[in-house]
Amino acid sequence: MKNIVLAIIGFFRKDNFKLGLILGLFAPVLGFLSFKWYKFGIFSMKEFLQFIYLEPGFKTLSAALSISLLANAVVFTFYINTLKDKTAKGIFVTTAVYGFVILLIKTFA
Repeated sequence: MKNIVLAIIGFFRKDNFKLGLILGLFAPVLGFLSFKWYKFGIFSMKEFLQFIYLEPGFKTLSAALSISLLANAVVFTFYINTLKDKTAKGIFVTTAVYGFVILLIKTFA
């Protein structure tokens, strides 16, 4: 068990662009899930997604997506402060892609 924990810690200490892409993809998902849990904990995921889809004005969707990108910002800041620039670049690229997709959703939906 100790070896597994050490391997995981070692994995997150790497300065690798691909690691940044992976973290940048999963951090917003965790942010979205934490928003769902905190604000809509009593609803199932299906009910939550239906509410977001049917809500006029997209206020809940905007809040959920903002929290998702905030999770990426936290991970990005951690890797910048620990001087892991390649990993931070990967996180930044995925954040920019998420931001562009969010802009498209808000503009055309």
